[in-house]
Amino acid sequence: MSVNDEREDLIRRITETQRDLGRLLARHPSPLFRSHLTMRQLKVLMILAVNGSASGQDLAHGLGVGLGTVTGIVDRLVTQGLVSRHEDPHDRRVRRVELTPDGVALMEEINDTGIEHYRRIMDHLDTETLRALDHVTRTVRAVAEDLAEEGSPSVKG
Repeated sequence: MSVNDEREDLIRRITETQRDLGRLLARHPSPLFRSHLTMRQLKVLMILAVNGSASGQDLAHGLGVGLGTVTGIVDRLVTQGLVSRHEDPHDRRVRRVELTPDGVALMEEINDTGIEHYRRIMDHLDTETLRALDHVTRTVRAVAEDLAEEGSPSVKG
């Protein structure tokens, strides 16, 4: 087996294992599944959780939809009490959207629940395995950060 074949086989096995792990973790109850959010609404909440706030144009660009579609999505999130709109302090013509305290709490609950399930798994690993996992995840994060800095599109707030 060539080095490239071995790399491809390892990448395939790792991604299959991660997919299987995701399926196992998805069996646990999550606030995400109890919510009545559409995928686009969840994406808006995620963009806002990362960026703090965003204009309608920012959200439209991030979702790949028109401003009219974003307006409807944000209206429904406002009705649910998860986001609010306010005037941009730097440009009064622009309305910014941000998470409300309920929106922040929901996003934290979704994230915390996933981390709790993952933590339960790690509690059963020996210290040597945890050291190796720490090294690998830090390395993966560093590569992901480098790739993100190379110009991956992102929604700027």
